[in-house]
Amino acid sequence: MSRVYEMFSRRAITIGLGTAALASATRAQIATWGEAPPALHTSRSQFVELRPLQEVPSLVLQRIDGKTIALNAYRGKAVLVNFWATWCPPCRRELPLLDKLRQTSSRRSLEIVPISIDKTERSVVEGFLKRLNVTHLRPFVDADGRIAKQAGSDAPTPFVLWGMPISYIIDRDGRLAGYITGEVDWTSNQGRAFLNYYAGG
Repeated sequence: MSRVYEMFSRRAITIGLGTAALASATRAQIATWGEAPPALHTSRSQFVELRPLQEVPSLVLQRIDGKTIALNAYRGKAVLVNFWATWCPPCRRELPLLDKLRQTSSRRSLEIVPISIDKTERSVVEGFLKRLNVTHLRPFVDADGRIAKQAGSDAPTPFVLWGMPISYIIDRDGRLAGYITGEVDWTSNQGRAFLNYYAGG
């Protein structure tokens, strides 16, 4: 009986030490990287922080009207990069929320970059957005996968399509902070608190 008690006591001590070490590591990481961002999660996923922070390479985005802009032109702002498609049901629910966020948020501190990965004609994408009454977003397209790559691809971009939709956050210094898969209510208190952390709002 005493041997069993001793075995469980040793196990409890080991677990306790492991938990303490993990907590110390977490505190050390926060001390090194700064205060952790507010929680952001959906019913199926949560925000995944990417460490160490790395600067996003120079990428040229193509707007749906054919004009181009360099992603690093948004340096100094937080950037929410959202990859979506017309065939994605959750995207249909999230895009109007992003449109509302664009309408009500400051353009000086936050940029929203919605990128369609559809391989269809641009007129199809435009018609889709019109039916959703999305009017405040400035949409981009990535039909050939130059900006977002499939998992396992060696394309020179840090944006991986781990799910759909998927949103990445770039901090004001142009570094990729992390991502979350699935639809997010960016107009909720949780969503706005999360974005304010990066935008400095």
